[in-house]
Amino acid sequence: MKKEIKFYADSILNETIRCWRQWLINERRYSEHTANAYARDLSFFNAFFAARSNICPDGTVTLGTLATLDVRAFRAFIGERSRKNLEKSSIARELSSIRNFFRWLSRHNLVKNPAVSILSSPRKAKVLPKAIGVDETIDLIDQAAEAEHENWQNLRDKAVFSLLYGCGLRISEALGLNLEDFQQTTLLRIRGKGNKERMVPLLPVVIRRIQRYIEVCPYNLKQDQPLFLGARGERLNPRIIQRQMEKIRNLMGLPGNLTPHALRHSFATHLLAEGTDLRSIQELLGHASLSTTQRYTEVEISTLQTEYQQAGLLDDKN
Repeated sequence: MKKEIKFYADSILNETIRCWRQWLINERRYSEHTANAYARDLSFFNAFFAARSNICPDGTVTLGTLATLDVRAFRAFIGERSRKNLEKSSIARELSSIRNFFRWLSRHNLVKNPAVSILSSPRKAKVLPKAIGVDETIDLIDQAAEAEHENWQNLRDKAVFSLLYGCGLRISEALGLNLEDFQQTTLLRIRGKGNKERMVPLLPVVIRRIQRYIEVCPYNLKQDQPLFLGARGERLNPRIIQRQMEKIRNLMGLPGNLTPHALRHSFATHLLAEGTDLRSIQELLGHASLSTTQRYTEVEISTLQTEYQQAGLLDDKN
């Protein structure tokens, strides 16, 4: 770690936390950044109890302290974090880190505290994925190559947008591709979150747009190097695509909160509207849980309600 995190713990618990953090990196394949975030969450937790003389008389948390915490103690911590005006999503993440640590302690027979399993995370506000209509999506992608007589960078952006919508990719997945990943076949191998691989179908129009970009790209693309390049020949920065999206949405009068990720949401929403089953959409998107994919059923219902209201088929009260 670049900066030492203070855990407000005795030497044994400090060493235990370091072993847990290393396990997150080595066994769970978490990044250094994520492991550090988990450790910081735990430091807030320990600091809260270290400051309470009825729990830690000497101001130091031990493994024994963690074993004796009851549900009221955990809820007191949650209440304190809420009073600091943390967002519910931040508190939920901290609780996830704490649960992870306590599960690890239990598996290693260091601390067994059933109280942590009773906790429920704060209910987060439900945020529906942003999606735009089919015609608007197609127009948006076409706009990427309208300017400057389709120079190589605009054709590159059009190919990237086509991948995001045509394959439902995350922007990190599209820009993480190397030339060798694109074999001009009907399937594309994607490395998603957690380095998990999945196969997604490649539409002929997407293949053609990538081929067109490769043909006009001024750099000598190599098999083991990035497929999409920036102006200086380096791997394309996501911010370039985000700025292009900003320009196009302003030109088309689209919502100001529309991002490249909206193309992935549109992909899923449009498939659902055409009758594709949720399990297939889950596999295409690379979601670990079906519950994540089920959000799109709510998007579809919400869209239908809006269209019915505009057509005068529903009262505003319904």
